[in-house]
Amino acid sequence: MLKIAFDPIYAHPLPPGHRFPMLKYELIPAQLLHEGVISAENIFSPKPISEEKILWTHDAYYWQQLRDLTLPAKEQRRIGFPLSAQLVEREIRIAQGTIDGCHFAFENGIAFNVAGGTHHAGSNWGEGFCMLNDQAIAANYLLKEALADSILIVDLDVHQGNGTAEIFQHQPKVFTFSMHGANNFPYRKERSDLDIPLLDGIGDDAYFMLLKEALPKLIDQTKPDFIFYLAGVDVLATDKLGKLALSKEGCKARDEFVLQLCQANKIPVQVSMGGGYSADIKDIVDAHCNTYKTAIDLYF
Repeated sequence: MLKIAFDPIYAHPLPPGHRFPMLKYELIPAQLLHEGVISAENIFSPKPISEEKILWTHDAYYWQQLRDLTLPAKEQRRIGFPLSAQLVEREIRIAQGTIDGCHFAFENGIAFNVAGGTHHAGSNWGEGFCMLNDQAIAANYLLKEALADSILIVDLDVHQGNGTAEIFQHQPKVFTFSMHGANNFPYRKERSDLDIPLLDGIGDDAYFMLLKEALPKLIDQTKPDFIFYLAGVDVLATDKLGKLALSKEGCKARDEFVLQLCQANKIPVQVSMGGGYSADIKDIVDAHCNTYKTAIDLYF
């Protein structure tokens, strides 16, 4: 059975007119349930993560400022959300949901987190709607607990996974791969183990050709025993922030290709959803739901 991390706290209230589509976290599971793609037993609510696990990845002083709500206003603006106790609890539940998803992926081949993919959070900073880096935290957890020895992070969000790259820059057991818009946020990029910068306006065929050339080689090269997949849908042509031109069908084909490789190579995979900023929230939700449907078709 596909296990999916979700809690109502994921849909955190934001000020009117805020550009982040927080509603999508409520709509994704609701749409999957409505269509009968999943049932309530697929969904689990993660508990808050322990401080010990956070500190395996994030700087203690940065975490304390988040926890105690003392992060300077300038740093809060960099994140893009008003800091609150509820927001911090949201973040620590998302992070634990990704860790829990790793265990379910070992059992079932794959697991999802409705939120997560918070790849702009570095070891001692947050930015771009990211406070704690859920997949980095989970990767360090797997290493610390000796549950994996070689990890591949496949980041196909339209924005570079700069925080993930910084966190693992000196960790040879974690290979970071980011395929992202060359002219998009963050404007100061970090160096992933492999970066593929994309020109504005790239469409389905060119995108898929680059991915098909890179990812199988990476799997052969790194021989991972676990994969994290960041399945951002801000690659869509309809996205307000993406600058690329993928169709929904192209985005779904991307997911199918990645997950087929994981399955064929018998590598467990945890999927976090990442970004999506299309003007019509239906486009965001449909594209995210396609990722779940693809996984269920392949694995279950």
